[in-house]
Amino acid sequence: MRNRIKVQHTASFWLALLTGLLTVMTSASCLSAMAATVAPSARLSQSGQADDLAEAERLNDEVVRLCDAGKYDEAIPIAERALAIRQKVLGPSHPDVADSLNNLAFLYDTKGDYAKAEPLYQRALVIDERALGPDHPNVATDVNNLAALYYSNGEYAKAEPLFQRALAIRQKVLGPNHPDVAQSLNNLALLYEKKGDDAKAESLYQRSLAIREKELGPNHPDVAAALNNLAESYSAKGDFAKAEPLHQRALAIREKALGTDHPDVGSSLNNFAGLYRAKGDYAKAEPLYQRALAIFEKALGPDHPLVATSLNNLAGLYGAKGDYAKAEPLYQRALAIEEKILRPDHPAISTSLNNLAELYRTKGDDAKAEPLYQRGLAIREKALGPYHPDVATFLNNLALVYDHMGNYEKAEPLFQRALAIDEKALGPDHADVGTALNNLAVLYRAKGDYARAEPLQRRALTIKEKALGPDHPDVATALNNLAALYEAKEDMPRAVAFRLRATDISERNIALNLANTSERQTLLYLATFSGETSRTVSLHVQSAPNDQAARRLALTTILRRKGRALDAIADSIGALRRRLNAQDRALLDQLTDTRSRLATLVLGAPGKASLAQHRAEIKSLEEQAEKLEAQISTRSAEFRVRAQPVTLESVQAAIPPGAALVEFLSYYQYNAKRNEWGSRSYVAYVLGNQGESAWVDLGEAAEIDKAVNELRAVLRKDGDKPLSDIEREVKPKARLLDQKIMQPVRKLLGGKSTLLLSPDGALNLIPFAALVDEQGKYLVESHSLTYLTTGRDLLRLQTKIENKQGAAVFANPDFGGDITDCHERALKIADKTSIKRSSAGDSIDFLDAFFCPLEGTADEASALKSMFPDSKVWTERQATKTALKQVNAPAFLHIATHGFFLDDVVVSAAEATSRSLVHTQQSTGGITAPEFHVDDPLLRAGLAFAGANLHRGGDDDGILTAREASGLDLWGTKLVVLSACDTGMGEVKNGEGVYGLRRALVLAGSETQVMSLWPVSDEGTRDLMIDYYKALKGGQGRSEGLRQVQLKMLASRNRRHPYYWASFIQSGEWANMDGKLRSCSSHLHMALSTR
Repeated sequence: MRNRIKVQHTASFWLALLTGLLTVMTSASCLSAMAATVAPSARLSQSGQADDLAEAERLNDEVVRLCDAGKYDEAIPIAERALAIRQKVLGPSHPDVADSLNNLAFLYDTKGDYAKAEPLYQRALVIDERALGPDHPNVATDVNNLAALYYSNGEYAKAEPLFQRALAIRQKVLGPNHPDVAQSLNNLALLYEKKGDDAKAESLYQRSLAIREKELGPNHPDVAAALNNLAESYSAKGDFAKAEPLHQRALAIREKALGTDHPDVGSSLNNFAGLYRAKGDYAKAEPLYQRALAIFEKALGPDHPLVATSLNNLAGLYGAKGDYAKAEPLYQRALAIEEKILRPDHPAISTSLNNLAELYRTKGDDAKAEPLYQRGLAIREKALGPYHPDVATFLNNLALVYDHMGNYEKAEPLFQRALAIDEKALGPDHADVGTALNNLAVLYRAKGDYARAEPLQRRALTIKEKALGPDHPDVATALNNLAALYEAKEDMPRAVAFRLRATDISERNIALNLANTSERQTLLYLATFSGETSRTVSLHVQSAPNDQAARRLALTTILRRKGRALDAIADSIGALRRRLNAQDRALLDQLTDTRSRLATLVLGAPGKASLAQHRAEIKSLEEQAEKLEAQISTRSAEFRVRAQPVTLESVQAAIPPGAALVEFLSYYQYNAKRNEWGSRSYVAYVLGNQGESAWVDLGEAAEIDKAVNELRAVLRKDGDKPLSDIEREVKPKARLLDQKIMQPVRKLLGGKSTLLLSPDGALNLIPFAALVDEQGKYLVESHSLTYLTTGRDLLRLQTKIENKQGAAVFANPDFGGDITDCHERALKIADKTSIKRSSAGDSIDFLDAFFCPLEGTADEASALKSMFPDSKVWTERQATKTALKQVNAPAFLHIATHGFFLDDVVVSAAEATSRSLVHTQQSTGGITAPEFHVDDPLLRAGLAFAGANLHRGGDDDGILTAREASGLDLWGTKLVVLSACDTGMGEVKNGEGVYGLRRALVLAGSETQVMSLWPVSDEGTRDLMIDYYKALKGGQGRSEGLRQVQLKMLASRNRRHPYYWASFIQSGEWANMDGKLRSCSSHLHMALSTR
């Protein structure tokens, strides 16, 4: 029996780079594809001929060995010698010559040299058909090989009938369970997947895998290929839970069977990395992509198609992370490789052009993006014809560039042509037609042509609802665009109505995604909603200031979304799961799985199911989720807090009588008529226990932020100054800022005695207690201030959980290192501290950071131990991060150490979401819209513990980031105090960093947080803290106790400068430690919610 090459295409399925995932690998080892031919023929009369054929057989064995080792360049000349011998001895039409032709073609094919491979495959097919008949298994192999080459070369119309013929021959001759039948099933599945028929593809993949496992054993390389392809199929549908174990098993089989440096191992690594990227786990994806690239370069050479694929994938990962400097040269190199080895009009080149163009468009470099899109469009038109949906995709992307440039004359005909193509190719009710209509309508709105925009926008909505279901994000996009259109037309009732529908859909989808996607995916997803939030607030403030419905919608959206991203990245569900018992964890896992399936359904189209069936399935899963939520809520107060819906009514009901919540928001103005973003502004909403909310537009953020920075600068100065300096330096700046942000708010209070205040942006950086009112008094003199991290925390505070242990105190950590000239050393490196993130993703390595001792905090610890004898104290070398993580819900947690807040990377909402109303089309060609880059503020804030100066890395590195703090078990902890938080590593320049640490402690479960906004002397902090704890022990409220201490300092001779008494703020629950005295009717109480 002869063994022949059965091309299952390792290298040649590299076109999957079009999707940005990576190759769909199907190849087994060369040993199963090649082998020695028959023994020398008995008909040969001369022993020399027999010797020649024996030599050809030996050469063929060597080709197999080299092929299995991935040494294709070395194998090719040997395969050519074997072919030459057989042709000479057996003649040009012998089946063994066809074998050699196939072998040589396979090597060229694997190297991506399709021009040389095709005629060899064709000649082998002709020989076998004549010699063996049309239904011989070898003919099926020849047909399959040629089909696979056409598939690899993007010629799908040529490939499909050949794949089908190969399958038919094999089933007829070999039976339904032969491994060759499995191969044909696999190849057809790839083709169907390319055509978008996922259901048919999955069925074929599963059948192929079952045959291979039965016939070849569970550890055969062909089984790995089948596992890999089935995993890719699941990944494409977002079913990562099914895909991941299949990828793991495929990789393990290939490494064991083929060696760790084989190209098939590289392909498995690439696909595995693609899964992690799709899940948003970039930390796991990157090293896998890098290892795959190294394998391909070593085994295949620097100019192989798979190297280009790996470069594209790695570049895509860096682009998703926002690291465009790393992504750009990789995209450029990938394109250069393809241009070198492929014909100039190959579809893969157009995809690489698109990838690079999208990178430039994301960066706002339209001048570089335009020619790349134009060239890619020309290639697609030539390869696919002028009416293919992929051509429409390129037209759409190029039109978006012109639209962004304001060149509507060029954009309009491209949008129109894209629409015409999609309608003809896909039908009038396809979702992509809705996208094309949407884009054209937005352009007409920007031009002021509302009469042409409205019917297109309405038709887009109808199509999206029908094609995708009523809760799909694209439906929300269409509704948002209709809202903007009616806002531009000054039809505010309709504008508000459509915006309300859009935000309700978005809220449902956010809830699903927060529960079931990875951290990075959730961040990218939430970033797309910042524009919707700004548009919703702009609709009220700029366009409909007197519309009650618009006002309610704006405030509700703020309450739901303010700080939502940090809630997501804190992995609160993961932390909750770790604290549940086994039975409750099982229920939570069921809920997570149900939500995951629900999200897949909602975010996907009905497919072959009717819309009614699609909706019924969604409703069934919603009912299952609600039932599980109810079960878990009865067993876990923590889950009950997390699960409760946020509505204006529920938040209002949680506000004490006589109190008012003040929500500040920093947002971007949006001009619906011009579809343009304006400047950043502040707005404040005031909500009492009953009645309607009030609001005030505070104006542009630039002036307010400037006043914040000026006040903060004087507040942070040394407080040992005479009263005259305070009157001259501090009060004028405090009064100026008060005029901008609090004086307008006070007019809306209506005599409220309690305010729950929520700053946003730079307002997080200043203590409102130090502002000066019209009478020249500090606000602390007339108001008792409590801060909330967000107004929705009022709902959380309604649930009380008992603590699990006594008080815990961490003070005076031994940071380690040489502390000689420590303050000078700390100052020198404060401005140049280099940082890098750990592979775990939840900590930062501070390569140069240095923290000085805080010896005064030892006195704090002693005083607290005296006041609270049952407290446990950790100091010096025992004050470690590990020890803190082992604390479980203490009555209160006092941490006296350095805090730090690193500068954030600021990307404006206007930049991040400027085109979120206009979707870049996606097609089976794999052209995708750019991904958003979102920085993690929970990694920019934290605390220093014992050993922080030693830079030893690992879990106990002495640095607790805010992300790690969010995972502490503080559910039941009444109070967390961060004392003596010297920033130590530079100026606090961002609100997000401060907010991140404060928010992390809320997410960890603590009721109240007290922390400083700037470093104060050890002695000043010690005295304030001791007095504060005395007030708490005496039964005063957590907010009022701090206020009374501050008033005492203000009245003193030595501590009256706000530098001393205003540095600490209190957020969260304001009642006393027993939960009493929650009503604030005796004081005008201002609760500030922070973001």
